[in-house]
Amino acid sequence: MALNPQLLPNGMPVPFVNEMFVLIRDGVEFEVDKIPGSDGGRVKAKGTIYLSNIRMVFVSKKPDGYFTAFDMPLLYVHGEKFNQPVFFCNNIAGQVEPVVPENQPAALYSVHSFKILFKDGGCGTFVPLFFNLLSSVRRYNQQFQQANAPQAYVDPLQAAQTPVDEMMRHAYVDPNDPTRIFLQQPTPESQLRRRTYQPQAANQ
Repeated sequence: MALNPQLLPNGMPVPFVNEMFVLIRDGVEFEVDKIPGSDGGRVKAKGTIYLSNIRMVFVSKKPDGYFTAFDMPLLYVHGEKFNQPVFFCNNIAGQVEPVVPENQPAALYSVHSFKILFKDGGCGTFVPLFFNLLSSVRRYNQQFQQANAPQAYVDPLQAAQTPVDEMMRHAYVDPNDPTRIFLQQPTPESQLRRRTYQPQAANQ
């Protein structure tokens, strides 16, 4: 995870080289723990989820001084589960490992628990795409690790090589789900594309 990733003026995350956005979903509530500066370390905010072949990014509708957005590399997500409670809205809960800055001990950074609550419409498009993408990214990473010497550090940008075009072409679109699929990629200037996955300062 990386707190407050770089965003474009329209609120969309600044893309990485070879990043392909899959979908955008408005009207979600996002919960995450262990955020520095927040009350008790826990944040609950409403906003938008962006899902790409590399990561999932929540962007708050009402950013404040310490929390604007939350970046979750797909290769760092684990323990994810789709919940359908009787009296509350459907949600996805899970954990995400932190993106540790270079030359910093990993022991100083703890795992975050997160929850995405679908309070505005269904989730029949988002949920299958999310789980299929996670599965595809992990399968590709496993093949990569077998073909190369296993590394202690897994580069989140490695997920960019995952072939997701076919999955997007055959995605089921639920008419009750306000999720929007990217049929064409946004085209920000090439110099805006990021090449490294390092967390930004909280005020950026």
